[in-house]
Amino acid sequence: MFVSMIYLSQVLGKPVFSKTGEEVAVIKDVVVLYGKEDYAPMIGLVARYRRNLFFTTRASLKSFGVEGARLVSDVLNLTPFARRKGEILLAKDVLDKQLIDIDGKRVVRVNDVQLIGNGSNWRVSGADISFQGFLRRLLPTGFYGSKKPVEVIDWADVGYLATDSKTVTVQLKSSKAKLSRLHPVEIAQLAEALSPLHRTDIVESLDDEIAADTLEEMSTGNQARVLEELDEERAADLLEEMSPDDAVDVLEELDDEKAMELFDLMEDEEKIDVAELMPYEKDSAGGLMTNEMVRLPKEMKASEVLEALRASAETPNMLYYVYVVEEADSRKLCGVATMRSVILSDQDSTLEEIMRTEFQTSSPDDPAHEAATLIAEYNLLALPVVDEEDQILGIVTVDDAMEILLPKRFD
Repeated sequence: MFVSMIYLSQVLGKPVFSKTGEEVAVIKDVVVLYGKEDYAPMIGLVARYRRNLFFTTRASLKSFGVEGARLVSDVLNLTPFARRKGEILLAKDVLDKQLIDIDGKRVVRVNDVQLIGNGSNWRVSGADISFQGFLRRLLPTGFYGSKKPVEVIDWADVGYLATDSKTVTVQLKSSKAKLSRLHPVEIAQLAEALSPLHRTDIVESLDDEIAADTLEEMSTGNQARVLEELDEERAADLLEEMSPDDAVDVLEELDDEKAMELFDLMEDEEKIDVAELMPYEKDSAGGLMTNEMVRLPKEMKASEVLEALRASAETPNMLYYVYVVEEADSRKLCGVATMRSVILSDQDSTLEEIMRTEFQTSSPDDPAHEAATLIAEYNLLALPVVDEEDQILGIVTVDDAMEILLPKRFD
């Protein structure tokens, strides 16, 4: 069967003909079902008869194309259009709106919509983001030059559609599978290019772990704005998934009442980790550190270290060093062992035999910039923060140090 390609701009405003060829209405929009298939199928048209907008189903159409639409009957059903679940209107909800191009990892604006099909069976095949798409809507075909190049985003690569309608936005949760293919850094960058409403919607659509990782890659101000918009239970869940130091930073960004509400909703274990970091000034080493680290006693053997890590319910993301303490329940830091040395050493060796006893440390009251500089100067991946009695309180990781030393992004 021959398949045709048309653009939305070529059918808007075109006539709707009866079975006998009489012009009975004008096409105002194309309705498609979004989210269940990669290429959204057309389910009908919104047309205008005199001053009334009505919906005509795909089944009532004999044909559809650049000449307009033809009905299978001479009877006109003037039932008013009412949006149903999963439906979007291509002109109202897509034209001039932003979308996330998963393949190109970018946010783009839709200038026209491409459809392919035959008879009354049509699907959205792509989004034209070129200037040609914009001109096509404004100027006659012969004037703007239909053979000039266009850039069309494959509709299967549309990871998120930033509409103005909250009704439609709620329907777009199926996009999370596509968004989840991207790295959290990329999702965060794309989300921050959108409005606060759509930024929140993207985070809300993701699974907790990916959503938390995405939040951690956003500016603190945007993290706070997203959490303020989310349901309180979901916001607390995301705080639990975030690194304790990042959770503290965003809680400090919120107003006191909101911060306390979310903190109270957190599970006890995560709440304790966060509470440990709250007393420290933001611009200090204590304010920069995290308490996610591996702390093990010096008598433990290398083979037991690996077993302990495998058995652990949760291990830190930054697993570069083992911080060796005097005893299992002690925080007295006596040495640092790299994971490389633990893995390559004789597995019967104890941490005391493997560890280095000379290492750099920082005090929790040291300026954050000094701790970050120390990490850079000694090429460290993490720096232990200890109190006056050499009790390890936490570590400053290289990624947090780089945020101090490198130019910051604007909120």
